[in-house]
Parts: sequence; C-alpha cells; structure tokens
Amino acid sequence: MPDPQPEQLRRAQPAEHREAAALLAAGTARARSGTGGLVLVRGATGTGRTSVLEAAAEAAAAQGVRVLRARCSQGWAAAPFAAVLQLLGPVPGSERTDPAGDEREQAALLRHALRSYAGESPLLLAVDDVHLADGPSYRWLVEAARHVDRLPLPILLAVTERSQYDIDPPAPGFTHTLSPALVDTHTLSPLTPDAAAGLVRAEHPNAPTAWVESCVRAGAGSPLLLRALLDDLSASAGYATDVPLPYPDLPEASAALYQGSYVAAVQWWLDSAGNGTAEVARALAVLEEGWERAEGGAAGGEAPAGLLGELTGADPARVAGWLTAMTGLGPLRPGPDGLPRYAHPLLRDAVLTGVPAARRRAVHRTAAEAMLHRGAPTAAVARHLLWSGPVGAGWAPAVLRDAASLALRDGRSDDAVAFLRRALEEPLPDDHRQRVLTELGSLECAGRDSSAGIPRLTEALGLHGTPQDRVRAAVALGTALAGRGRARAAVEVLRTVDGQLTGHPDLGGALQTASALLSDQDQTVRSDVYRCLSETAERSPELVGPATRALLVRYAASAALASAGDAMRQVRALLAEPAHPLTEPFLLGTSAAIAQWADELDEADRLVDRGLAGQRPDLLHPMHAALLNTRADIAAARGEYTLLPAEPPTHAHGPSNVHATTLIALVETGRTAEARRLADGFDLREAPDNWELNRFLYARGVQRAAAGDTAGALHDFLECGRRQTAREVVSPVVTPWRSAAAECRLALGSPQEALALAEEELRLARVWGTPRTVGRALRVLGTVTGGRRGLHLAEEAVALLEDAPAATEGELVAALLAQGRQLTAAGERVRARGCLRTAAERAERLGAVRLRILAEEALREGGARRAATARTGSGALTGSELRIARLAAGGRTNAEIAGLLHLARRTVETHLTSTYKKLGIRRRGELGRALSED
Repeated sequence: MPDPQPEQLRRAQPAEHREAAALLAAGTARARSGTGGLVLVRGATGTGRTSVLEAAAEAAAAQGVRVLRARCSQGWAAAPFAAVLQLLGPVPGSERTDPAGDEREQAALLRHALRSYAGESPLLLAVDDVHLADGPSYRWLVEAARHVDRLPLPILLAVTERSQYDIDPPAPGFTHTLSPALVDTHTLSPLTPDAAAGLVRAEHPNAPTAWVESCVRAGAGSPLLLRALLDDLSASAGYATDVPLPYPDLPEASAALYQGSYVAAVQWWLDSAGNGTAEVARALAVLEEGWERAEGGAAGGEAPAGLLGELTGADPARVAGWLTAMTGLGPLRPGPDGLPRYAHPLLRDAVLTGVPAARRRAVHRTAAEAMLHRGAPTAAVARHLLWSGPVGAGWAPAVLRDAASLALRDGRSDDAVAFLRRALEEPLPDDHRQRVLTELGSLECAGRDSSAGIPRLTEALGLHGTPQDRVRAAVALGTALAGRGRARAAVEVLRTVDGQLTGHPDLGGALQTASALLSDQDQTVRSDVYRCLSETAERSPELVGPATRALLVRYAASAALASAGDAMRQVRALLAEPAHPLTEPFLLGTSAAIAQWADELDEADRLVDRGLAGQRPDLLHPMHAALLNTRADIAAARGEYTLLPAEPPTHAHGPSNVHATTLIALVETGRTAEARRLADGFDLREAPDNWELNRFLYARGVQRAAAGDTAGALHDFLECGRRQTAREVVSPVVTPWRSAAAECRLALGSPQEALALAEEELRLARVWGTPRTVGRALRVLGTVTGGRRGLHLAEEAVALLEDAPAATEGELVAALLAQGRQLTAAGERVRARGCLRTAAERAERLGAVRLRILAEEALREGGARRAATARTGSGALTGSELRIARLAAGGRTNAEIAGLLHLARRTVETHLTSTYKKLGIRRRGELGRALSED
C-alpha cells in the first residue's frame, strides 16, 4: 500500500521530532558552509521518520540548498542502483552502462555525477527508508557516507532507517561498518501520552478527557496511527469538532471508521514488520479474544511468549523480546493481570482485519490444547474453546463443564451458561448431553434467559440416561414450570416419570415429594396431591419415604392437626433415618420449615445450612427457593429485620415470600415510604393463586394497618384468610390473619366480630402450642375483650413470652405495649409506665422502630416521659448488628460475612455503617476495642 504519511506532513511536528529536526538543521548549516556530513534518523514504524526528513528537506530548500530525494521500497531490490538513480536523476552516460556489468564502473559514474552536482551548490541527499534500498545502492550510499566528511564538498547525507525489534532478526544497520565519528544519529521516541493528547486536543478541543484518553491508547504512541485515527474520526458522523457534547464512545470495531485510514495504517505497520512479526501480532490479537473477562490470569498464570511461539513457530525468546519492545513503544500495555495486551480494542480489531474466521478458530483451538497440556487453569483453557468452534475431542466438553462449575462457585452464572452452551456444540453421548442440558436449562430458567430453559429441560427429559439423571431433569423441569404458574403441568411431568421408573422406590419418593412441594403453587393441585399422598401413607406406608412423611407432618401442622412438640418429635425421628441423596434436600428443607414454626430457630438455621450446602447451583430444585424462604422467615421470627434484603429481587410472576417478609420488615423498622412503594408495586389481580400471594396479602395488610388504612388492612387480612382456609392452612403459625383482622374489626367498631376472630385464633394457637403463637393470640384477645379479663389475658401473654426463647422478643414487646395500655385504661398508671418503658427499651434494642414509637406515644398519653434508651454504645446495637460487628472484628471480610449469614453484601455494609455510628468509630480496626470496652 502507499505510504500514508505524506498527506499529514503539513501538520505541526510533535515535540518528539524536534531534536531530530535540530540535528538535520545543524547538518544543513555545515553543508552550506562547505563541510559534508551524515545524519541518520532511526525509529520504529510509524514514529514519523518520513515526516522529519521531509520537513528538513523543505527547510533546506528554502535556504538555497539543492535537495535530492529518494524513497526506497522493497520493489526495487531487483533493479541495481534504482535508489541512487532516483536520488540523482538522469546521469549522463549511465544509459551506456550494462545493468548486469561491473558494479564498480557504475558506482564510479554515479560518484562523478554527485561531485558535479556538489560543485554547483550545497546538496542535501535525503534518502528515506534506506534499509529497503537495492543492494548496489545501499553499498554506494555507505561508501558515500564513509568519505563525505573528507571530501571538500558541501554535501549532507540524511538517511532514515527503520529500527524496531522484530521476530525475525534484522540485518546489520546502515552504519554497521562506519566509524561512529562519521555519523550523527538520533532515534525517534514514541509519542508520550501528553504529546498524543495535545495532538487530539488540537483537532477536538471540546472532547471529554475520557474520549481523548481512548484516542491516545488507540494511537499506541505512533504519530502515524494517531493521525490516521483522527482523519477517520473527522470523516465519521458524530466526531466532528463542532458536535455538541457528549462525544460518542470511541468504537471498538474498526468497521465503524468511515475512511479506513486507521486500518490501512495498522496493516502497513504490520507489513513493515515482516511476516514473522505480523503472525505473532495477529496471534496475540486472537488470543486476547479468549482472555477477555478471564479469571485468575489470562494465559493461565504464564507469560504468553511460549504459547505464541508454539502457535506461530517463532522463537519464544524473540517473542518475549517483541512483547517487551511493543509494550515500551505503546501498541501493547500491561493488562490487569500484568500480561501484555493491545492498548485499545480498536487497535486489536484492526490487527485482526483480514484474518479469516477459520484461522481465528484454529488459533483458539491450538491455544486451548496447548494450554491444557501445559496444565493451565481450566477456565483459561475454556475461554479459548468458546471461540474455537467444535473440537470433536472428548477433553473439550469435560473442560467446558468443569469451567462452568468453577464459574458457578465464583458466582459468575453468565459465564457458566456460556461454557455449557458451547459444550452442547461438541458431539456428546445421550447421557452426557442430558446432564449438560439439565444444567444449562436450570441456569437459564434461574436467570434472564428463561425462554430457552424449559425447551432444554424438555429435551433433556426425552434423552436416555441413568434413572438418577432422569429424576434430576424431571425435578428441574417441574420446578421451572411451577415457577411460571404451570403447577399442574409440573406435577404431570413428575408423575409421568414416576410411572416410568420401576424398582427405584427412593427415586419415586423424590418425585412424589417434589410434586407435593410444587403443588403449593396451585390450590386445586395441592388438594389433589396431598389427598393422594395421605391415602398412600395410610394404605401402603412402606411406599412413603422420610421426605414425603415430613411433608405430611408439615401439612398436618398447617391444618392445625398437630402440636409443635409432636411435629418436632416426628421430624427428628425422620432425620435420623437414612435418606437417599435425591430425597434428602426435601427432608432437610421441610424439617427446617417445621422447626422455624416451632421456634426452634437455631435448629432450623442448622437445617437450612445443611440443605443449602447440598444444593447444586446448576440444577433447578424447588427446595432451593424453599430454604431461602425459611431463612427469611427465621430472620423475621427473630426480629432481625435488617438481615432481610433492602431491595427484594424483581419477580415477573407476582410477589414472593421474600417480598412479604421484606414488606413487614420495612414497616417494623419505620421505613414507611419504602413500605408503601413495595406494597403498591404489584397488581395482585394478575398474580398467580399461590401461597406466596397469601403471605403478601397478609404483609400488605400489616402495612395498611400501620399507615392508618384500617379498612384496607381488614380487606387484605380477610382475603388472606379466605385463601388460606381454602388450602386447608388454618393454623396461625403460618399467617396469623385472624388476630390482625380482629384488631381491625375492633378499630372499625365491630367488637363482636373481633371477639369471634380472636377467640378462634387462640383456640388454634393452643393446638400448635408455642409461646409465640399463643402469646400473640392472648394479647389480641385481651385487647379485644378489654376490662379486667382483658388485662389478665395481656398479663398472661407477657408472662408466657418472658419465659419464651429470646427469638420471641418482638412479640414480648407487643405484649408489654398491650399490657401497658390496659393498665393505663384501668387507672394503674405507675405499673403502666413500667411496662411501656420496658417495651420502649426492648424495641430500641431490637431495632423495632414502629413498636418503639407506639410505646413512646402510649407513655405520653399516660402522662409520663419515656426513659432515655441507649442510642450509642454496644447496648444500642441490634442483635444482627452485634453479630456482624463481632465477625468483622474477628477479621472477616464483608463478602465472607455475607456468605456465612446468607446476606447480600450491601446488607452487611448497611449494618456496619449503623454500627460505626452507634459506637462512635470510623474504621473497621476500631471495632474490637469498641465492643470490648462496652
């Protein structure tokens, strides 16, 4: 291609060229005074050698010096003295010489012509790219340089020569045989970032700093590349100098540049370096595609020189030198992992221009195989397989599946999906394909790409595999269908597979248990499933495994047919029995839910931990969501509202249990505006008719009651009760809607209806028999009843809850508040104040803002001032704040604390910020001292 530089010669020289220009100007001055000399300007491709030489020639001509020019090129190698003849022009007598004759004769004739020219006026012989001159011309110029300072001739020989580290070792330079005393040499430096930014600013004075910096990186320290880029940008829409801010981002694909000057310049830069260097440069660009977003080092922890050498057949030592040289010049920069990468994606893309897609795939495949043999990390090998196309070797899908597992371990589900999708492109036996489809479909259903997940799981279920893998595929597909409101279809899938399995009772048990759990998403389906399970348990108990029996215990508990003590004795016995790996998650999750209802919260916590530890993130499973729901319910039961997510995840199919618990947490912690937004964020007319909707109705009722919308709250509580009763969920341990509705009825002037609801609630609460449920029911019945009997009921609630586990602290505060109000109404103000102060203090420690405010209001209404409660020091910390603070003081990071407590990292940060404020400290390192002092 033609040299792209002459079009840009009129531009001002950068600072990096001034020293060379001064050297040439001094040589010109000596020639004008009658003294010859040699000036050699060296530099890498694109550093501006031609620009410097042309500027010096123009300056010399302006001073009356005759300028003779020659620009050498590779095409002249076969024409003897082509460069010298271009320099000197037509030489009399040269037409009579034989081109194949004696070189010394021709050289003498040309020297004679040079002397005759010098006798007329001072001469500047400007020879550009002398390293490309034909052999005779090169030798003639070296000899001329050897004698130019000893001849009484006013001649300045100014020569430019490419000087750059290439893969192929270069030939000796122009001055190799000359004495250093004969030559003034200057090597051009690459543009500094400031100099390059100045050139960009000269044409785009209003450009933002980030855009200028991007141009500087894409220019790679080369005036040639930078000016070609600016030419393209000036011709492209959106980058004109007069466009309003903000500038569009600099493109990463060279196809977005209109004129193509930048790509042409990059290709010329590669061609000038030779085939060996161009191959390595392009191979590096291909490899870098596979390094993007790579974890643990792009090339697997080793420098890429050896890998590039293996890919291109180049000497690894030369490759290492080239990488170092290019990093110094500017085309490469150290990446986050310390390895050299192209300075800008646009430069890398331009290097790849013209490299066929098949060649790129071949490089990635070779790189993957070479890295595998070198023991590179799995993820690094898999990154190249993403770009390689099908390999057809057994190791490829194995590497991709391993990489997916590692990505999931690190929380990179998008990467895991990419690896598994790529694994499906390899030839796989049916059983392996079934596993990959199940894992991939599970991840796609759990993520954003839900439309692709169900078809993949359906395909997996249709393949022949082991019975265990078929059950996993069926459970994953059922979970996906139920999560999209298709509970009946989910149960049918599981029943179909159950009917196809013979001789595997444990696997059948897993399918039956999954059916029962998924049927919770549909009231009608749930009734059918549990009726069948109950009949089977009565008729053939040997066919019902521990996990299914645990679900029947849960069903009985929710239907107010079992006490907490009986339920816990049964699940503990079931937990002691051997469990199949596929049914154990159901047993653990169901037992955890029952333990949470029974206020055995520490045991529930342990069961949740065991259950979550056994969950595979690459297999969709209904118990995963159930365990997380139980985790949220445990936090709510303890009153640890700040452990719940500050921003619940969006749910495309209506509100979830996490939304319900979070809504209540917002109400209890006094964040009324956020609670209102969350409550109003769902159109419940469009929500599926499942148990989570019922929980959200109860939570919205709590929010409306706290906001003063008593009628709206009553509607939600009664609708929740209607739906729960239709599902045969009547125990207040699940949703105490009767107590809440009774308080609303009382406030709206319907005491008889309120009394009936409260009495029924107490009757059902006594069946379950835990202090929390009974204490709550006693408190509300006391409030509704009033008078002396009402006060006795409130006192009974307080006494019961004072002896209860610490996790019932929130119910105790509510009971103390009710007792205080009853005492005030009875005229016992001194006792009332004691109850209300205790309630306010306990609410403060718990972080229950709503209850604290109600207690303070009740104190004021009773004519008392609330005693000051601790707002600072460790005594002011909530239980969750204290737990997190102790872990942080022990050296745990926020990420570790979040993992241990199954919280979002943001929640941990919020707790620590509040803790610092209460303890009067600023840094994490002060936690230990502050906690110990208090």
